[in-house]
Amino acid sequence: QLQASGGGLVQAGASLRLSCVSSGRTFSRSTLGWFRQAPGKEREFVVAISGSAGSTYYANSVKGRFTISRDNARNTVFLQMNSLNPEDTAVYYCAAAFYSGIGYFEPRETDFHSWGQGTQLTVSS
Repeated sequence: QLQASGGGLVQAGASLRLSCVSSGRTFSRSTLGWFRQAPGKEREFVVAISGSAGSTYYANSVKGRFTISRDNARNTVFLQMNSLNPEDTAVYYCAAAFYSGIGYFEPRETDFHSWGQGTQLTVSS
């Protein structure tokens, strides 16, 4: 199971770090991802990191502003978010994939089998 935390209300331009802790035994062998769902919109991919943390894949909308990292010793994945803007307002979900690597294409929701409960981020202008 995955437990996400760290969301909140911030002003535009601020930074925030989300965390997601896993209780699973295969944490270090799984690619982990962050997705988000804004009000009235479909859930979208944000970023993913391979099991070894050697590879990442970022959505264009967050590239250069968000950084994903993981600590396999603590079964935790982090999402550092900088230069936040109101368009980043969403519920953020962490998820674990069926595989351990990062491919050439953007990961899909169906690649992920375990999902956290989500944490709300609201960015005010």
